[in-house]
Amino acid sequence: MKTPDPHLFCFGLGFSGQALARLALARGWQVSGTVRSEAKAARLREQGINALVLDTDAANRLPADIIDAIQRSTHLLQSVGTARSGDDPVLPLLAQAAEVMATDWAPDWLGYLSTTVVYGDWQGAWVNEDSQTRSTSTRGLARLRAEAAWTGLSAARGLGPHVFRLAGIYGSGRNALETVLAGKARIIDKPDQVFSRIHVEDIATAVFASMTTPTAAVGEAEVFNVCDDEPCPPGTVIAHACDLLDRPVPTPVSMDEAGLSAMGRSFYADNKRVSNRRLKDRLGWSPAFPTYREGLAALLPDLLARAGSGA
Repeated sequence: MKTPDPHLFCFGLGFSGQALARLALARGWQVSGTVRSEAKAARLREQGINALVLDTDAANRLPADIIDAIQRSTHLLQSVGTARSGDDPVLPLLAQAAEVMATDWAPDWLGYLSTTVVYGDWQGAWVNEDSQTRSTSTRGLARLRAEAAWTGLSAARGLGPHVFRLAGIYGSGRNALETVLAGKARIIDKPDQVFSRIHVEDIATAVFASMTTPTAAVGEAEVFNVCDDEPCPPGTVIAHACDLLDRPVPTPVSMDEAGLSAMGRSFYADNKRVSNRRLKDRLGWSPAFPTYREGLAALLPDLLARAGSGA
């Protein structure tokens, strides 16, 4: 039975999931979700999150405590990436759990965290949620299949999913400042290449805005691009981080000289500018960090404090 108060269940309390969990807790919500290890679960429980252990790569069924938490939730978010097989790892577990779950159970809201990789290469042009998904990469095609599969599950439960296509994510502990400080910053010499990005805290506010104002129609996915206001070359962000830290800007190198992995090269195969207009128009959302400049400026004091303490 659902709880009378808003209760978020999040498959995958990772970087983005934890940011959303913290926001929901601060707004008085109950939060449950899954992690891969008991040690991480214990740390999150200390923060007031009902963290439960689930390794989606190894599990063949959902444990009873997770099924119970799901049935008590009012809002369900899938934040786990696709498996090595390319399939969504959560859907088969949920399908099996349906055999023992209440037949009339359905969350008030269902969300899925996807990626802007699904748009593929647009040679620097702008894309929005109505743009053709041109991805030919294994990762992009897998995400498109997962989006469709969650739409099917939602329709069966009388819902429509809210799909969030996330741009490149950064935040505390994962940003250009950290890369520069670690001496690992590189600028790839690829003229006219641009990326969109998003601060993890802005992901949380975007998803939470949807959770409190559902907009998806039954059986239809409501897709939102989650990104900041200023796509730009990745080297521009690195150069700005260097300026903030008073470090020299790296000399641009080719992808061959950089020794990029196949995954690293794949990020440079696509070139597009992603629009967040739908989020703003439909949900009244606006990013707290509209560009990398505000985002890095906010992250700098904590980074310097940790560097000074040797942490």
